[in-house]
Amino acid sequence: MKEHEVVVVMDFGAQYNQLIARRIREAGVFSILVPYNMPLEEIRALNPKAIILSGGPASVYSPNAPRVDSGIFKANIPILGICYGMQIMIHQLGGRVDRATKREYGHAYLEVTTPSPLFAGVKKGMEVWMSHGDHVQTIPAGFKILARTENSAIAAVGHEEKNIFAVQFHPEVTHTPRGMEIFRNFLYEIAGCRGDWTDASFVEEKTQEIAETVGDKALVCGLSGGVDSAVAARLVQRAVGKKLYCIFVNHGLLREGEAEEVKSVFQEELGENFIYVAAQDRFLQKLKGITDPEEKRRVIGHEFIAVFEEEAQKIPDVKYLAQGTVYSDVIESGLGIAARIKSHHNVGGLPETMKFELIEPLRELFKDEVKRIGKLLGLPDALLWRQPFPGPGLAVRIIGEVNEKNLKIVRLADKIVRDEIKEGGLEKEIWQAFAVLPTTLRSVGVMGDGRTYAYPVVVRAVTSEDAMTASWAYLSQELLQRISRRITNEIDDVNRVLYDITSKPPATIEWE
Repeated sequence: MKEHEVVVVMDFGAQYNQLIARRIREAGVFSILVPYNMPLEEIRALNPKAIILSGGPASVYSPNAPRVDSGIFKANIPILGICYGMQIMIHQLGGRVDRATKREYGHAYLEVTTPSPLFAGVKKGMEVWMSHGDHVQTIPAGFKILARTENSAIAAVGHEEKNIFAVQFHPEVTHTPRGMEIFRNFLYEIAGCRGDWTDASFVEEKTQEIAETVGDKALVCGLSGGVDSAVAARLVQRAVGKKLYCIFVNHGLLREGEAEEVKSVFQEELGENFIYVAAQDRFLQKLKGITDPEEKRRVIGHEFIAVFEEEAQKIPDVKYLAQGTVYSDVIESGLGIAARIKSHHNVGGLPETMKFELIEPLRELFKDEVKRIGKLLGLPDALLWRQPFPGPGLAVRIIGEVNEKNLKIVRLADKIVRDEIKEGGLEKEIWQAFAVLPTTLRSVGVMGDGRTYAYPVVVRAVTSEDAMTASWAYLSQELLQRISRRITNEIDDVNRVLYDITSKPPATIEWE
């Protein structure tokens, strides 16, 4: 893949960091997240057009407060600091940051007080989103104050000669309506970017790269029926044609009717290059007695590879395994970019002894980018808008042991939730809606004239753009009532339904 312009986002641990990277890509420039403490020589090796210092939860005066390599401020690379990124910049360059007498959280009105290329073409007054308890008291030599709010006399600063700028607010969130204009000003007017990151260029370059890598060898793709693996398969097929074999493993952890749906869609398209493996009993046996979520993911990931290797032995000249790994998988698995949130079976769950060489064509993409690529490749909307489903399937929606009884309960409950969401016309508004079965809990109930002691079911529904952050969905009382009534009436082992009203962060979307 040809070398693109790169903007480096240095990650200080804020919940909005992935949004910064996405906004830069939306502006047509490729971006990557790196740890805040990456040394200058490693940053230089990336040849970045610019550096962005993200927000973060720390105070610059906290013990072990995260700091950047101070050499970046002398490296002649344009820099934009955001929130904590602004504060640590000011602090390391000799300015002063203090605890604010009035914290700013939420909407604020920003007044631009000094003309600057950062705010070129942007109104002098605008709404912005603040989230900070410290503020800048004095600025380093050579900087100018560019903007203020009612509670922050120094809300934006700039050193035009060095192309170093900073803002106290968050331009990456939708609550700052002019945020994209500010990013574009920084990228194009200050950093001199051309904007060479497009969906079409990605497809063309990745197609060529895959074809050159695979050569005359065969390639297998792990096909789950979800968006990521389907887009990966279509992209690889574009590059290698009949050398691609798609293996669909029915591990028995799928949603109601999903295995049949996947077979009907992909078997027709791929013909004899579509390989269906019924492995339900095999996976259940491997999962017997396992309750730890990370161990579930590890076992499922290893077993997937074992199945692939067995099936691939029947295909001549197989050397590569294609997977639908996306950037959020990489970030959440903490592979050198962030603290691990959970291991994804297609990232951290792969065994070291795997016999294939991996091809992960979507590894650089966020979920919304994957959907756009899929659209460009001609995949149907019905598949592209299917709700995301974790690789380990219903195994991570059962809190406790995975067995046939528990799978039947959670599968039926999940179907009821999805049916009612569809009936309510909310399919495109809801990112994910599903049921969780906490088998470690039971509660007393009354049905008819008898006392019951049965499981609760937790209903989870969220809205999101790319799964990096998510908000719990405001479902109507009538809809929740229908879901609750159906679950308790139609599933014998359930006598209580709960609704999860936690956003991400602090929670993850899945329970495990």
